[in-house]
Amino acid sequence: MTLALPGLALPAAKLALGAAASTLGAVNKALNPAEQKIRKTADDFETMFLENMMSQVFPQDAGEGPVGDNGTGAQVYRGMLVNEYAKQMAKSGGIGMSDTIYRQMLQMQEKSNGA
Repeated sequence: MTLALPGLALPAAKLALGAAASTLGAVNKALNPAEQKIRKTADDFETMFLENMMSQVFPQDAGEGPVGDNGTGAQVYRGMLVNEYAKQMAKSGGIGMSDTIYRQMLQMQEKSNGA
């Protein structure tokens, strides 16, 4: 049997999210500067890949679409929209490419430092 306390669900969820964010912040601070740079490079690469992939969803020569008519500035706005979609996808976990790239770059750095 579970006891439901309606007023406590939201504060408990906020507390859990706050704890998760502080743990993630501590893990990021634990990386040395070289590892932070590699992590940022891997994240940026995944964002760029997602942006290129998402740009295929919004064709440049379409008439009416998710961003309206192809009037003045529509292509610029469409590019910014795709960029933000890619950033948000990468920030929320992406497709896992960033972690693989990060591990591979660390291995390459270890090999070059060991040689």
